[in-house]
Amino acid sequence: MTIRPVPLLLIALLLLLQAQLWFGRGSVWEVTQMRATLAQQQALNRLAQAANEQLANEVDDLQEGLGMVEELARHELGMVKPNEVFVQYAQNPR
Repeated sequence: MTIRPVPLLLIALLLLLQAQLWFGRGSVWEVTQMRATLAQQQALNRLAQAANEQLANEVDDLQEGLGMVEELARHELGMVKPNEVFVQYAQNPR
């Protein structure tokens, strides 16, 4: 029985291509990992986009008028206008 080189060559090429598919650059495992990383990054991008939109809305409110500035000053700094009386009450804990 003689060894035929053509079938051996074809089998070697097939094994080489399969090895490249499973273990080489752009392999199935690498693509799966990249897709998982992409999904995580897209989720982070959506959160950042929502935060950016909220900040942009606040900037628009601050640029449009003093109502938002006054509201923030009253809430965060305890601002009281002249001739106003500040009343604070506490509920009885039960």
